[in-house]
Amino acid sequence: QVHLIESGGGLVQPGGSLRLACAASERTSKTYAMAWCRQAPGKELEFVSGISWDGGLTLYSTSAKGRFTIDRENAKNTVYLQMNNLGPKETAVYYCAAGTSLDYGLNYECWGQGTQVTVSS
Repeated sequence: QVHLIESGGGLVQPGGSLRLACAASERTSKTYAMAWCRQAPGKELEFVSGISWDGGLTLYSTSAKGRFTIDRENAKNTVYLQMNNLGPKETAVYYCAAGTSLDYGLNYECWGQGTQVTVSS
């Protein structure tokens, strides 16, 4: 099983940016699609963005499209999520996930522990 470790979370002001990173314990290229999901306080876990194993296909939720960018560096077994123009409603724990297929759901086999993102002035 792949172990995933997220980093890059923290406190940011509204309108600010953060870049999250997810490092995998083993080679994920040619094997796993990767995704970012989040869970805000009192709300359900939701899909944010995903990327195919070769980076050729990317998916974004409606709220993320145009502001977030997902990319991966297979040589480093790492996937990133660049988040711009963040708003308070995006305060959440952000989770990295890996799976054998990419979709807008939550059907990923491996999950990280999450990194907290807080958007507040």
